[in-house]
Amino acid sequence: MEFECAPLEGITDAVYRRTHQKYYPGVTRYYTPFMSPTHHHVFTNRQLRELDPANNGPLLPVPQLLGKNAEDFLWAARELADMGFAEVNLNLGCPSGTVAAKGKGAGFLARPEELDAFLEAVFREAPLPISIKTRIGAERPEEFPRILALLEQYPVCRLIIHPRTRTEFYKGPVHRDVFRDAAAATGLPLCYNGDLFTPEDILGFQREFPGIDTVMLGRGLIADPGLVGKMAGLPGDKTTLYRFLEELGQEYIRVFDGPQNAMHRMKAIWTYVLCSFRDGESFRKRLGKTRRFDDMQAVAEEIFQTSELMPCADLHRVV
Repeated sequence: MEFECAPLEGITDAVYRRTHQKYYPGVTRYYTPFMSPTHHHVFTNRQLRELDPANNGPLLPVPQLLGKNAEDFLWAARELADMGFAEVNLNLGCPSGTVAAKGKGAGFLARPEELDAFLEAVFREAPLPISIKTRIGAERPEEFPRILALLEQYPVCRLIIHPRTRTEFYKGPVHRDVFRDAAAATGLPLCYNGDLFTPEDILGFQREFPGIDTVMLGRGLIADPGLVGKMAGLPGDKTTLYRFLEELGQEYIRVFDGPQNAMHRMKAIWTYVLCSFRDGESFRKRLGKTRRFDDMQAVAEEIFQTSELMPCADLHRVV
C-alpha cells in the first residue's frame, strides 16, 4: 500500500517534509499546503522557498493549488512544470468558510456548472497530470454521485476523497458508504483520506477496501510521525520522536531567524503529538501557556521523561 502525507496549513511545510523524510521514511507522496495563484502570475518568495527542491529533501512534493480561475491555474501549472514537478493537485476539499465563500476549495462543489467549465479549460491545456482532492459535497453526502460523474469526464490522474461534506469540516464519522459506492462505480484511480489514526485503523480500511492501494494520512501522521513505519512492522520509539522534534525546532529557529516564531510552529505540531502520549492531555494547557521557546522545550522534556507513547487518542477535536 502507498501512503501519502496530507497538506496541513501551518504544519507540513518544507521544513517538516524534509525532516520527516529523514527520520521516518516510507511516505510515497507529500503535498504542499495549498497555494492560490492570482492574476498577478507570480509566486511569492515564501512559495518559492516551499517549492525549492533544495528545501524539500529527496522526495519532491506535489504542489497543491486552490482557485477557480482557469487562466491563473494554468499559469501556475506551467511554472511548476518548468521547475521540474511531475504533477499538480487541485484542492476541492478545503472547508474553510472564507475559502468557500469565494467559491474555492470545497465551496466550488456547490457550483457544478462553473466547476465543469474550469475543469474543461485546465485539462485541455494542462502541462502536467492533475490529481484532485475533494470532499463529497458542499452540504449533503447525496451530492457526490453528481460530483463524481462530473469529475469522471476528465483524465484525473488520482482522485483523493475525504468522505465528509464541507459543512461537516472534520466532525462526526466519515461517510464510508459514500466512498464504497464511489469505488464500485468509478474507474478513476482512488486514494482514501479520513480518520486513519492508528495501524489498526489502516488495517481495518484495508480489510474493508482491498482494492484501494493508496491512502492519505493527515492528523494521524502528524500525531504519530512513525505511523507509516509501524505498518511495516517498525516499533515506535521515543528516542526517534525526540530527535525528530528537536531537529524540527532547531530548523525552525534557523528558518524563522529566531525562536519566537519557531515556538509557535512547534506548538502547532505539539497540538497533535500530545495525542500520542498517555498523559499528554495533562500537559496541554501548560504547553500552550509558555511564552518562550526554552520554556516550551522544558515542558516537552518533561513530557518525554514522564509519559509513555500510546496509540493516538481521539483526534476529532484537534483541527
